[in-house]
Amino acid sequence: MKDVARKAGVSQSTVSFVLNGLEDMRISRDTRKRVMEAVEQLGYRARGAGRPPKPTSVRVIGLMIDEIATSPFASISIEGVQEQAWKSNVIVEVVMTGGDAEYEAEVLKKWAHDGVIGVIYGSILTREVAPPPSLARLGSVLLNCHDRESRFSSIVPAERRGGELATQALIEAGHRRIAFISGEPWMEASDQRMEGYERALRAAGIPVDPSLIVEGNFLPSGGRSATLALMSGDCRPDAIFCANDLMAVGCYEALKELGERVGESIAVMGYDDQEIAQHLSPALSTVLLPHREMGQWCAARIIEGKLDTVRHERIKCPVVLRSSHERRADGATS
Repeated sequence: MKDVARKAGVSQSTVSFVLNGLEDMRISRDTRKRVMEAVEQLGYRARGAGRPPKPTSVRVIGLMIDEIATSPFASISIEGVQEQAWKSNVIVEVVMTGGDAEYEAEVLKKWAHDGVIGVIYGSILTREVAPPPSLARLGSVLLNCHDRESRFSSIVPAERRGGELATQALIEAGHRRIAFISGEPWMEASDQRMEGYERALRAAGIPVDPSLIVEGNFLPSGGRSATLALMSGDCRPDAIFCANDLMAVGCYEALKELGERVGESIAVMGYDDQEIAQHLSPALSTVLLPHREMGQWCAARIIEGKLDTVRHERIKCPVVLRSSHERRADGATS
């Protein structure tokens, strides 16, 4: 749908309204025509196309998540769950709890009464959780989190491997002095991404230089201040690997302030593949967090009745190479 919106020169919301036939929206005939022409040219198949008829009695999956508004990834996971569920005539009921244990218990009581076929218990941050005791009575899986006792099947991103692959991409592009801007150290994702970074350096025979590792805060402000610190140090980096895309935004700002040219005089790598990554100049090379696929996996596990056997899955985070990981100042290309 993003591709259709880009080709038609409209917002993704406009594409959605046109494809869903909402005639009461004030969308001009010309705009509707451009959207449909883009749909035809790209071969886009709307999510609802080919949906089975709604059954008279619909099965329900409960999706419980701690936060939605604080990150774009929650909505992507929810879409993944819904898309997978609808293939089997299953609908999804979503609640955001804010981590309130009493509220979670009440919702689970309602779902038990309603006879949901299973519950997906999710976290916006990859972390260890202590699920509500009653969750075990409702066939459940954990989304983007895991429990200490390993009572529930769970799926999380393979963060170490993602950090390793991103660093390998920079090494393959010819970089040797690769800096790393971490997130806050208490975050599991930040810690594991740095482990992957260090593992890739060691595998390539490159010593891990502590002076090239600076703590950030997963925000543009942290990326900017960390980049300025790195560039004023004794060992100027060839490349900077930011532990998320928002810090890469701040990194870009700092480098441009210093007269550096990203993708030419210095390389930058991000992590997350947020929407902003492809709109930076140059487009940001980064690592994709597979939240849609994780949501699909959870829904499939419940629908297929695979809840008796506990399984822990780490799903691959592929590198998305654009152009910021290059360095061409000496006339060479990566």
